Amino acid sequence: MQIWVDADACPKVVKEILYRAAERVKCPLILVANQPLSTPRSAFIKTIRVSSGFDVADNYIVQNLEPGDLVITGDIPLAAEILDADGEALNPRGEVYNRETIKQKLTMRDFMDEMRGTGILSGGPPPLNQTDRREFANALDRFLERVRQ
Repeated sequence: MQIWVDADACPKVVKEILYRAAERVKCPLILVANQPLSTPRSAFIKTIRVSSGFDVADNYIVQNLEPGDLVITGDIPLAAEILDADGEALNPRGEVYNRETIKQKLTMRDFMDEMRGTGILSGGPPPLNQTDRREFANALDRFLERVRQ
């Protein structure tokens, strides 16, 4: 089992939680981005730089994912592809994506995107707060505990 990170948009604090977890449980952590990344030196942490372009990092993750791997992403369409490939997906706020709710999340995402496009809404989600960080760390720990059993 590996943990993949859609790293271009992943908050720094979430990456730091992931670095510590990878070292603690000796689990491969692969960060995929289209820009250079600075990571701690570790036998368990690897970065992959892909070319710029729409969904290039997402496509790389989907093409290299193994069933049961975990992907950290806030990208709902990517999460849907991960679930279709028998992977697991967790967003940086600690929400586990699942097959029962992903279609609803895609519909809501498209609706909100349309609302932003018309100017009715602006901006995106609020910045991560301490509760979000704790929820992410707890969800990650639950996943790691489950797969180690």
